[in-house]
Amino acid sequence: MAQRRSTIYLGVTATLVLLLVGMFLYASNVVRTSRPLFARKTALVRQLQLTDLCLFTEASYTRHVSMTDISTPFQDSPMSLEHFPTGALVEPPFHLVRNHGQRD
Repeated sequence: MAQRRSTIYLGVTATLVLLLVGMFLYASNVVRTSRPLFARKTALVRQLQLTDLCLFTEASYTRHVSMTDISTPFQDSPMSLEHFPTGALVEPPFHLVRNHGQRD
């Protein structure tokens, strides 16, 4: 005898909800168990006085945004195209571009 479609739907939905609840429980357990490690890493960052977060690993001007200048992406040629995708995601620091194009 074939099952009704509504029974199959409810069974699949209940299974997926249980999986979702399980993922949330697992994530909260991982966060709880990793707190001591996170605290040690935080203390290390303070001790070493690290300042910048490395979000991208492709190019030096996207890796250390606070230490770059406007012409760094075009170091190969002034007319060269951006060949790293993260260059389109990261804009130069504000202190480099705030007076750009303005005459004193």
